[in-house]
Amino acid sequence: MGGLKKPQSPAAPSPAARAAPASPPAALAGAPRFQSFDLLATLVAVVRTNGVVLFANAALEDALGSSRRTIEGSQFPDCFTEPLILQNALEGAGSNEFAALRYDAWLRRLNHEPLPVHVVVAQTDTPGEAIVELLPLEQQAKQDREERLMDQAQANKELIRNLAHEIKNPLGGIRGAAQLLQMEIDKELTEYTQVIIHEADRLQTLVDRLLAPHRRPHLVGDVNIHEVCERVRTLIVAEFPRGLRVMRDYDISIPDFRGDREQLIQALLNIAHNAAYALAERIAAGDGQISFRTRIARQVTFGKQRYRLALELHVIDNGPGVPDSIKDRIFYPLVSGREGGSGLGLTLAQTFVQQHHGLIECDSVPGRTDFKILIPLP
Repeated sequence: MGGLKKPQSPAAPSPAARAAPASPPAALAGAPRFQSFDLLATLVAVVRTNGVVLFANAALEDALGSSRRTIEGSQFPDCFTEPLILQNALEGAGSNEFAALRYDAWLRRLNHEPLPVHVVVAQTDTPGEAIVELLPLEQQAKQDREERLMDQAQANKELIRNLAHEIKNPLGGIRGAAQLLQMEIDKELTEYTQVIIHEADRLQTLVDRLLAPHRRPHLVGDVNIHEVCERVRTLIVAEFPRGLRVMRDYDISIPDFRGDREQLIQALLNIAHNAAYALAERIAAGDGQISFRTRIARQVTFGKQRYRLALELHVIDNGPGVPDSIKDRIFYPLVSGREGGSGLGLTLAQTFVQQHHGLIECDSVPGRTDFKILIPLP
């Protein structure tokens, strides 16, 4: 279909606009077959090819703002701003014109703006019945962004590892040659060889930091995320004792999980450090603030996989926000938003979190930057 045009006057859904030809007992009889759809985050309806809803999953209830009792038995095309498109699609499914059809549409919602969705209409094994799957376009964009981030992170890791090894070998030769030269030249010239040795050592330290995540073994044990947060909080408060408040907002019901405690401490510390440095002006004014917030996320999809439970850890600051010029590149190696920054903190944090099958996201506007860490829970 062509590009979507937002409707001018969104209206509330009218799921009972037309009488359902099927009797309530017939509609309810099929419901137990579809209960597993309630486990999905996508919006799913099982519909007769005449448009009558046999089953609506919990995600669709939430999106429409109507109860399942109200939706089931109603005409599903009436829930769209252009009902005729779905009617034609269902008729095509009923007459075996296609196995599946995709198009974009606007879903009406009670007391909300219409929701742009990608609609997939597919036949079931039962004649006269179809499954309509609705994927919110914002969610699709989010999944695409996550996939790009994961692919880019993998490419970054390979680039860093290869580049670091290529730099490491010549550095040893340069440093050794400078030391030999220093023994042969006059003492008043040794300051130049010292510069060479010092800069070679500095680059060696940088290379070691680049290679560190790939060298260090992954030490797995039981991790309490709030112990990790408290350790990082203590370090940040000790480094910035004045002008900065580090707030806690914990969900104490979050269970322990298997992971590398030291890696998670380092990842969280790198993010918190970045936040504190970005807050320099606020700290000088005495009103800098960083918040650690933990929550449980349910039925979430990231990294191309779906998880029943996940840790959601936010690091929120009231700083100026991530500069627009680097917003899309903040997790790239050697990209820094401050003078003198190495540009490795967020790259290493991302590597450590990904080793826990997790993901880091960033949402930043002036006055509020939120780094969100997602890690699967058992």
